Amino acid sequence: SSFPYKASPSSHHALPTISQLSVNRMAAKGFLFLSLMSLSLLHSPSPASAFNYADALAKSILFFEGQRSGKLPANQRVTWRGDSGLSDGSSCNVDLVGGYYDAGDNVKFGLPMAFTTTMLAWSIIEFGGLMHGELGNAKAALRWGTDYLLKAATAAPDALYVQVADPNQDHRCWERPEDMDTPRNVYKVTSQNPGSDVAAETAAALAAASIVFKDSDPAYSSKLLHTATQVFDFANRYRGSYSDSLSSVACPFYCSYSGYNDELLWGASWLHQASQDVSFMSYIESNGHTLGAEDDDYSFSWDDKRVGTKILLSKGFLQNGIEVLQLYKAHSDNYICSLVPGTSSFQAQYTPVGGLLYKESGSNLQYVTSTAFLLLTYAKYLDSNGGSVLCGTSKVAAADLVSVAKKQVDYILGNNPAKMSYMVGFGSRYPQHVHHRGSSLPSVRAHPGRIACSEGFQYLYSGSPNPNVLVGAVLGGPDSQDHFADDRNNYQQSEPATYINAPMVGALAFFAGTPM
Repeated sequence: SSFPYKASPSSHHALPTISQLSVNRMAAKGFLFLSLMSLSLLHSPSPASAFNYADALAKSILFFEGQRSGKLPANQRVTWRGDSGLSDGSSCNVDLVGGYYDAGDNVKFGLPMAFTTTMLAWSIIEFGGLMHGELGNAKAALRWGTDYLLKAATAAPDALYVQVADPNQDHRCWERPEDMDTPRNVYKVTSQNPGSDVAAETAAALAAASIVFKDSDPAYSSKLLHTATQVFDFANRYRGSYSDSLSSVACPFYCSYSGYNDELLWGASWLHQASQDVSFMSYIESNGHTLGAEDDDYSFSWDDKRVGTKILLSKGFLQNGIEVLQLYKAHSDNYICSLVPGTSSFQAQYTPVGGLLYKESGSNLQYVTSTAFLLLTYAKYLDSNGGSVLCGTSKVAAADLVSVAKKQVDYILGNNPAKMSYMVGFGSRYPQHVHHRGSSLPSVRAHPGRIACSEGFQYLYSGSPNPNVLVGAVLGGPDSQDHFADDRNNYQQSEPATYINAPMVGALAFFAGTPM
């Protein structure tokens, strides 16, 4: 399945830090008028010992190596994984080898993969300077995504390849990616069957990544930006939703419920950031209203980019004084106010005991990590000019946004009613029954013989812990009452996903590199 999960708490010895794993492998200011009750949502008691955010950061990046498709490199650190999908694209005479499996299955879905890539790039753009020794690993994780997206975008003219494998077929089997014998059908969007949403998100990913590689690999950066411009033009020229074009292989897995207007504005915003081309600012000014700039929507995910776009565009106003972007600062303030307890505009839902931001039962932590990232990023933008947020009569400073974000990140890492880390392999207690094919089946090294399609289901339903620890994976997480059952078959709670981890990388970099 392609979303997350369920589970029942179990204890586990703490894993070594990433540095140990590598060795083993080689041998403000402001005022908030809040009630005492709402203050608990901002400042919860710290656990007995502070979290090792640097270790959590390293593990959050390592997770992406467990999701790799294609030919694995010599420096692959997740060694229970092997090569897979080496003929992807061959049915259409194109090379679509590489990229990421989005979650616990063996499908390569273009929309969430592109969003994951955008968020890895944004994490590095804003917080790469705080990643220290992990910056190289973060850039490698990003490049694994962009290398694939470049192939998908340039394999054929006026086309973008957006998916490998039919999920309806893939989900009939529980097998290791290395053993895959399900159909590896290839899907694309074209001028006749458009996909503005997935195409504009792909453009955003390539553009954002071009910023990351601008200094370290200018030729690669230039290729990314050039391709991003072409893909955006394709998205804008041939308008339509990829859900309509791909139908049952996209839905209900990754339907574009929000439509494609949000991705067009998001893609143009990233292209402006990357190129500083005035034509993209003109596009934003001319089309912002019709593309949802006025909508106050408070969800940021692989599907809906509206609030992320507003935060990104507000940077131009807060840091560069671009007056036409002041509108986006106002809308970003509305979003922030919705999250801060005790303000007049507060409307977010938090769990009753633990104070976890709660949006929906399936893969809820994707909203928590993306929200924490936006809070920290907006706090950074505000800090750059001493700005603050006014929520009615409450003045909310950048430091207050950091407090809200920290509460959410700490909850994920173990400061919660279950006293469980929802990052696999981090801390002394974390889920053991992760909804993930490769992690739950014996590795190819441990069991060299093929494990056939239906034979694998015994491992899905087994009560035994996953034999391969998917280190760094942030799972779907607990329910609205802070309850989590460590059950592999409850994918809503126990499935990881690349788009849960990607914004977490940026948030953890902030806390790893910022004295609190």
